[in-house]
Amino acid sequence: MSSSSEHQSVRKQVTSSLQTLSPIVELNIGGEVYTTTLSTLKKYPGSKLADMFTGQPKLRTDSEGRFFIDRPGTYFKYILEYLRSNQVPTQCIQDVYKEALFYDIEPLVKQLEDSPQIFGEVVARKQFLARVPYYSENIELMIRIARAEAVASRHSSVTVCVVRTEEDAAKCHNALNSLDMDKKSVVKFGPWKATPGISDLLDCIKMDIETKGYKISFQPHVTEKGFRFKSYDFFYKFLFTWW
Repeated sequence: MSSSSEHQSVRKQVTSSLQTLSPIVELNIGGEVYTTTLSTLKKYPGSKLADMFTGQPKLRTDSEGRFFIDRPGTYFKYILEYLRSNQVPTQCIQDVYKEALFYDIEPLVKQLEDSPQIFGEVVARKQFLARVPYYSENIELMIRIARAEAVASRHSSVTVCVVRTEEDAAKCHNALNSLDMDKKSVVKFGPWKATPGISDLLDCIKMDIETKGYKISFQPHVTEKGFRFKSYDFFYKFLFTWW
Protein backbone atom coordinates (compact mmCIF):
# COMPACT_ATOMS: atom_id res chain seq x y z
CA MET A 1 0.00 0.00 0.00
CA SER A 2 1.38 3.40 -0.95
CA SER A 3 2.02 6.05 1.73
CA SER A 4 -0.84 8.13 0.25
CA SER A 5 -3.25 5.20 0.57
CA GLU A 6 -2.06 4.53 4.12
CA HIS A 7 -2.66 8.19 5.04
CA GLN A 8 -6.19 8.10 3.62
CA SER A 9 -6.86 4.87 5.49
CA VAL A 10 -5.75 6.39 8.80
CA ARG A 11 -7.95 9.45 8.21
CA LYS A 12 -10.94 7.24 7.50
CA GLN A 13 -10.29 5.26 10.69
CA VAL A 14 -10.03 8.42 12.79
CA THR A 15 -13.21 9.90 11.30
CA SER A 16 -15.01 6.61 11.65
CA SER A 17 -13.87 6.22 15.25
CA LEU A 18 -15.42 9.58 16.16
CA GLN A 19 -18.62 8.87 14.29
CA THR A 20 -18.97 5.61 16.19
CA LEU A 21 -17.70 7.20 19.42
CA SER A 22 -20.78 6.53 21.30
CA PRO A 23 -22.08 5.77 23.82
CA ILE A 24 -19.35 7.09 26.16
CA VAL A 25 -17.02 10.08 25.86
CA GLU A 26 -14.44 11.09 28.44
CA LEU A 27 -13.52 14.76 28.73
CA ASN A 28 -10.76 16.66 30.47
CA ILE A 29 -12.01 20.23 30.95
CA GLY A 30 -9.17 22.26 32.44
CA GLY A 31 -8.17 19.33 34.67
CA GLU A 32 -11.70 18.29 35.65
CA VAL A 33 -12.75 14.90 34.25
CA TYR A 34 -16.28 14.32 32.94
CA THR A 35 -17.97 11.31 31.38
CA THR A 36 -20.97 11.69 29.10
CA THR A 37 -22.34 10.57 25.75
CA LEU A 38 -21.65 11.94 22.31
CA SER A 39 -25.35 12.60 21.76
CA THR A 40 -25.44 14.79 24.89
CA LEU A 41 -22.51 16.90 23.66
CA LYS A 42 -24.15 17.25 20.22
CA LYS A 43 -27.61 18.06 21.58
CA TYR A 44 -27.62 21.52 19.97
CA PRO A 45 -26.36 21.24 16.38
CA GLY A 46 -24.55 24.35 15.28
CA SER A 47 -23.22 25.11 18.75
CA LYS A 48 -19.46 25.31 19.19
CA LEU A 49 -19.58 22.35 21.58
CA ALA A 50 -21.43 20.16 19.06
CA ASP A 51 -19.04 21.27 16.32
CA MET A 52 -16.08 20.05 18.42
CA PHE A 53 -17.43 16.52 18.15
CA THR A 54 -18.80 16.57 14.60
CA GLY A 55 -16.85 14.94 11.76
CA GLN A 56 -13.10 14.71 12.15
CA PRO A 57 -11.80 15.25 15.71
CA LYS A 58 -11.03 18.92 16.42
CA LEU A 59 -9.68 18.46 19.95
CA ARG A 60 -6.40 17.36 21.48
CA THR A 61 -6.33 14.45 23.88
CA ASP A 62 -4.54 14.19 27.22
CA SER A 63 -2.16 11.39 28.27
CA GLU A 64 -5.16 9.18 29.11
CA GLY A 65 -6.80 9.69 25.72
CA ARG A 66 -9.54 11.99 27.03
CA PHE A 67 -10.61 14.92 24.86
CA PHE A 68 -9.11 18.09 26.30
CA ILE A 69 -10.78 21.53 26.38
CA ASP A 70 -8.76 24.36 27.92
CA ARG A 71 -11.60 26.01 29.85
CA PRO A 72 -12.55 26.26 33.58
CA GLY A 73 -13.70 22.76 34.44
CA THR A 74 -15.63 23.78 37.56
CA TYR A 75 -18.51 25.31 35.60
CA PHE A 76 -18.78 22.66 32.89
CA LYS A 77 -20.88 20.52 35.24
CA TYR A 78 -23.64 23.11 34.95
CA ILE A 79 -23.36 23.09 31.16
CA LEU A 80 -23.53 19.30 31.16
CA GLU A 81 -26.52 19.25 33.51
CA TYR A 82 -28.39 21.58 31.18
CA LEU A 83 -27.59 19.38 28.17
CA ARG A 84 -28.80 16.32 30.05
CA SER A 85 -31.97 17.62 31.68
CA ASN A 86 -32.56 21.24 30.56
CA GLN A 87 -31.92 22.34 34.15
CA VAL A 88 -30.90 25.99 34.27
CA PRO A 89 -28.24 26.60 36.94
CA THR A 90 -29.03 28.76 39.95
CA GLN A 91 -25.41 29.03 41.17
CA CYS A 92 -22.34 30.73 39.69
CA ILE A 93 -24.63 32.43 37.15
CA GLN A 94 -22.06 34.92 35.83
CA ASP A 95 -19.39 32.25 35.31
CA VAL A 96 -21.76 29.73 33.74
CA TYR A 97 -22.99 32.47 31.42
CA LYS A 98 -19.43 33.02 30.16
CA GLU A 99 -19.07 29.31 29.47
CA ALA A 100 -22.45 29.10 27.75
CA LEU A 101 -21.32 31.95 25.47
CA PHE A 102 -18.03 30.17 24.76
CA TYR A 103 -19.70 26.87 23.87
CA ASP A 104 -22.38 28.82 21.98
CA ILE A 105 -25.30 27.01 23.58
CA GLU A 106 -27.92 29.54 22.52
CA PRO A 107 -30.95 28.24 24.48
CA LEU A 108 -28.98 28.30 27.74
CA VAL A 109 -27.55 31.74 26.96
CA LYS A 110 -31.06 33.14 26.43
CA GLN A 111 -32.42 31.58 29.62
CA LEU A 112 -29.49 32.88 31.67
CA GLU A 113 -29.98 36.36 30.21
CA ASP A 114 -33.47 36.29 31.68
CA SER A 115 -32.10 35.69 35.18
CA PRO A 116 -32.00 38.78 37.45
CA GLN A 117 -28.20 38.67 37.73
CA ILE A 118 -27.49 38.67 33.99
CA PHE A 119 -30.46 40.83 33.05
CA GLY A 120 -29.39 43.53 35.50
CA GLU A 121 -25.79 43.45 34.31
CA VAL A 122 -26.25 43.07 30.55
CA VAL A 123 -29.52 44.89 29.91
CA ALA A 124 -29.43 47.57 32.60
CA ARG A 125 -25.92 48.39 33.84
CA LYS A 126 -23.94 47.64 30.68
CA GLN A 127 -26.47 49.51 28.54
CA PHE A 128 -26.13 52.53 30.81
CA LEU A 129 -22.34 52.46 30.74
CA ALA A 130 -22.40 52.16 26.95
CA ARG A 131 -23.90 55.66 26.95
CA VAL A 132 -21.08 57.12 29.04
CA PRO A 133 -18.37 58.20 26.55
CA TYR A 134 -14.99 56.46 26.93
CA TYR A 135 -16.06 54.70 30.13
CA SER A 136 -13.76 51.67 29.77
CA GLU A 137 -10.83 53.79 28.61
CA ASN A 138 -11.28 56.10 31.62
CA ILE A 139 -11.27 53.13 34.01
CA GLU A 140 -7.92 52.01 32.56
CA LEU A 141 -6.60 55.59 32.74
CA MET A 142 -7.52 55.79 36.44
CA ILE A 143 -5.63 52.58 37.13
CA ARG A 144 -2.55 53.78 35.23
CA ILE A 145 -2.49 57.07 37.17
CA ALA A 146 -2.93 55.29 40.50
CA ARG A 147 -0.14 52.80 39.76
CA ALA A 148 2.21 55.58 38.68
CA GLU A 149 1.70 57.30 42.04
CA ALA A 150 2.04 54.12 44.11
CA VAL A 151 5.84 54.17 44.47
CA ALA A 152 6.79 53.90 48.17
CA SER A 153 3.22 54.70 49.17
CA ARG A 154 0.42 52.85 50.88
CA HIS A 155 -2.26 54.84 49.08
CA SER A 156 -2.58 56.70 45.82
CA SER A 157 -5.48 58.89 44.77
CA VAL A 158 -7.07 59.81 41.47
CA THR A 159 -9.31 62.85 41.03
CA VAL A 160 -12.40 62.24 38.94
CA CYS A 161 -14.76 64.82 37.44
CA VAL A 162 -18.27 63.47 36.87
CA VAL A 163 -20.68 65.55 34.77
CA ARG A 164 -24.12 64.43 33.66
CA THR A 165 -25.03 67.29 31.28
CA GLU A 166 -23.25 69.54 28.79
CA GLU A 167 -23.96 72.48 31.12
CA ASP A 168 -22.26 70.65 33.99
CA ALA A 169 -19.30 69.91 31.69
CA ALA A 170 -18.81 73.65 31.13
CA LYS A 171 -18.97 74.31 34.88
CA CYS A 172 -16.49 71.51 35.47
CA HIS A 173 -14.09 73.09 32.98
CA ASN A 174 -14.32 76.45 34.78
CA ALA A 175 -13.85 74.79 38.17
CA LEU A 176 -10.76 72.98 36.90
CA ASN A 177 -9.18 76.30 36.07
CA SER A 178 -9.74 77.51 39.65
CA LEU A 179 -8.49 74.34 41.35
CA ASP A 180 -4.84 73.93 42.20
CA MET A 181 -4.29 70.57 40.53
CA ASP A 182 -2.74 69.01 37.45
CA LYS A 183 -5.54 69.00 34.87
CA LYS A 184 -3.96 66.06 33.03
CA SER A 185 -4.36 63.88 36.11
CA VAL A 186 -8.12 64.54 36.37
CA VAL A 187 -10.22 61.81 34.72
CA LYS A 188 -13.51 63.14 33.32
CA PHE A 189 -16.66 61.01 32.99
CA GLY A 190 -19.72 62.20 31.06
CA PRO A 191 -21.93 63.75 30.04
CA TRP A 192 -24.49 60.99 29.27
CA LYS A 193 -28.14 60.56 28.33
CA ALA A 194 -29.65 57.92 30.60
CA THR A 195 -31.69 57.76 33.80
CA PRO A 196 -28.94 56.79 36.30
CA GLY A 197 -27.34 59.68 38.14
CA ILE A 198 -23.87 60.62 39.35
CA SER A 199 -23.99 58.37 42.43
CA ASP A 200 -24.90 55.43 40.19
CA LEU A 201 -21.91 56.08 37.94
CA LEU A 202 -19.59 56.42 40.93
CA ASP A 203 -20.79 53.02 42.18
CA CYS A 204 -20.14 51.53 38.73
CA ILE A 205 -16.60 52.91 38.65
CA LYS A 206 -15.87 51.44 42.08
CA MET A 207 -17.45 48.10 41.14
CA ASP A 208 -15.50 47.72 37.88
CA ILE A 209 -12.15 48.66 39.42
CA GLU A 210 -12.74 46.24 42.33
CA THR A 211 -13.52 43.51 39.79
CA LYS A 212 -9.96 43.94 38.52
CA GLY A 213 -8.67 43.17 42.02
CA TYR A 214 -8.00 46.65 43.39
CA LYS A 215 -9.05 47.92 46.82
CA ILE A 216 -10.68 51.29 46.31
CA SER A 217 -12.94 53.85 47.96
CA PHE A 218 -14.15 57.32 46.98
CA GLN A 219 -15.30 60.56 48.58
CA PRO A 220 -16.16 64.09 47.44
CA HIS A 221 -13.16 66.23 46.63
CA VAL A 222 -12.19 68.56 49.47
CA THR A 223 -9.87 71.54 49.04
CA GLU A 224 -6.68 71.76 51.09
CA LYS A 225 -8.33 74.42 53.24
CA GLY A 226 -11.06 71.93 54.10
CA PHE A 227 -13.82 74.09 52.67
CA ARG A 228 -15.92 72.60 49.88
CA PHE A 229 -17.34 75.05 47.37
CA LYS A 230 -20.42 74.28 45.32
CA SER A 231 -18.41 74.52 42.10
CA TYR A 232 -16.36 71.55 43.30
CA ASP A 233 -19.38 69.22 43.51
CA PHE A 234 -18.33 67.58 40.26
CA PHE A 235 -15.06 66.29 41.73
CA TYR A 236 -14.43 63.08 43.64
CA LYS A 237 -11.30 61.48 44.97
CA PHE A 238 -10.81 57.75 44.42
CA LEU A 239 -8.36 56.23 46.88
CA PHE A 240 -6.42 53.09 45.94
CA THR A 241 -5.05 51.14 48.91
CA TRP A 242 -2.04 48.98 48.09
CA TRP A 243 -1.22 47.32 51.42
